[in-house]
Amino acid sequence: MRLDEPRVAPLAEGEWSEEIDGLMRAGNREPLNIFKTLAHHPKLMKRWLVFGAHVLSKSSLPARDREIAILRVGWLCQAEYEFGQHTVIGLASGIDEEEIKRITEGPDASGWSDFDRTLLRATDELVGDAFVTDATWQALGSRYSDEQRIDLIFCVGQYNLVSMALNSLGVQLDADVPGFPK
Repeated sequence: MRLDEPRVAPLAEGEWSEEIDGLMRAGNREPLNIFKTLAHHPKLMKRWLVFGAHVLSKSSLPARDREIAILRVGWLCQAEYEFGQHTVIGLASGIDEEEIKRITEGPDASGWSDFDRTLLRATDELVGDAFVTDATWQALGSRYSDEQRIDLIFCVGQYNLVSMALNSLGVQLDADVPGFPK
């Protein structure tokens, strides 16, 4: 973690506005630290959740591909909270422990399929230069439709933004969520 403690402390249940209370109780589990932290800004949180829900569960990307991209963004941004949360989601989406470790090495690590290598390269290009090169765009097109390529761009952008917020706000890991691989 970049910060040992939060800059903006997560709000406890008794501190939630009525609007935030409804959002927090929508899930069937303890709200995550990211949500408890964003509870300080209810209007932003409410609107961000709509977009985040599209990227996480309604986009046209296969879940495994989406999680490879998100984990790579988390690694490139050194957002340990993001990487940890999406390690859990990634494992449930078909990524194995070895691939999670390999994501930290990037597209040139041995063991990736050609398309996984392209997906990682596209993520690196977007985070590093805010642009997908022509060669990478064409390689993505070997499997992805234009809609999927657009969803990839917005996925990487969403998690780049979230990584900035997590790092800057000092959101701490939730219980039983791993950080970066050792």
